[in-house]
Amino acid sequence: MGSRSLALLLIVVAFVVSEMNSVTTATMPQTISTSQTFADAFDNYVRDDSIVGASYVIVNDGHAIGWHHVGLGDREPNQPVDQNTIFHWGSITKTLTAVAVMQLRDQGKISLDDSITKYVPELVRVHSDYGPVSQVTLRHLLSHSAGFQDPTWPYRDETKPWQPFEPTEWAQLVAMMPYQELAFKPGARYSYSNPAFIYLARVIEKVSGLSYQSYMRRNILTPMGMSQSYFNLTPRPLAKDRSNNYTVTVDAGGQQTVKANGREFDTGITTPNGGLNAPLGDLVRWVGFLTGKGPKPARPILSRASLEEMWRPVVAVNTTPDHLQSMGLSFFLDPRTLPSGKITFVGHTGSQAGFRAFMEFNPLTGRAVIAAFNTSHDSGHNEAENKAARGSRDGYNALREESFQLLR
Repeated sequence: MGSRSLALLLIVVAFVVSEMNSVTTATMPQTISTSQTFADAFDNYVRDDSIVGASYVIVNDGHAIGWHHVGLGDREPNQPVDQNTIFHWGSITKTLTAVAVMQLRDQGKISLDDSITKYVPELVRVHSDYGPVSQVTLRHLLSHSAGFQDPTWPYRDETKPWQPFEPTEWAQLVAMMPYQELAFKPGARYSYSNPAFIYLARVIEKVSGLSYQSYMRRNILTPMGMSQSYFNLTPRPLAKDRSNNYTVTVDAGGQQTVKANGREFDTGITTPNGGLNAPLGDLVRWVGFLTGKGPKPARPILSRASLEEMWRPVVAVNTTPDHLQSMGLSFFLDPRTLPSGKITFVGHTGSQAGFRAFMEFNPLTGRAVIAAFNTSHDSGHNEAENKAARGSRDGYNALREESFQLLR
């Protein structure tokens, strides 16, 4: 081969490689500037918020087209975050639980208008000034409009590490029901409730005859090919990829300490509202199913019509004009007006132990962003710490809002 031919060949190869790299880093069909702006905002938030490790992935047509990893999954062994890192997804678990409920509805085994007391009669012990608790339906629970409390177990003393991370037995929740009350007439307004999804899991178990985890593995995780997803404690083959999690505390003088909490914790009876652990790649499969753009599951999970039903507004969450938000059936809906027109983004957030996460997608295009962080802020001990926690929360919310620009 002559020198001119060789030189021409090298130029062509260099051009092809350059184009391939631009597809990955520019997260086609987005512009390079939009993707880089988000990457910069992400890195700045991680740095400014003292986050030990974080990652995000951009999804298009059901496939990951751009990965971004920052920092460490575990400081002690100096283990970097990568595509295999297993994060905890907290309340994003609720989207899986909700799909399981809709499966049973579509099979004719339940109705969303069924009273929860049909399946969980223990709830009649909850006090109500707004009529009988039997008014509460499965639809109210799915849309966080039932009136039940937000925390599952507000009785834990964080200063006593010997106490369980979450209650481990259903009987513990039942024992405390006479000390709880409905905050308003069911359906009247939005109020986020974690125990609502424990009650929905009881429905799944009673109707299917399976434990919650067995049902989820058999009917969602396995057919979805989410082979590295699991609840609570990490199976030994996956242990090396499990991220640690960290809490930032601040003393009265403003001095920060980043404390490791340990890789493992058991969400106990609260598993249906926040027990999922998985690498980002498995969440790519999940969002590919939700958007209808990913590989087909081994068997049908839920119809497109039922998914779209879950993305219809049920109750308002935020009426601030620039940050409108409503709740569908377990999905947050964020309508925004962009230069390209009006779009409603769909997704969910998660926060538990030291982990934070969000999953957002455009149901019209199938584009999605999935992000996870292994560090969060403590609060409540002094004003300096509370101020830092507010700043952390505001930064997280701003980054989530910024992610919508990638989904146009």
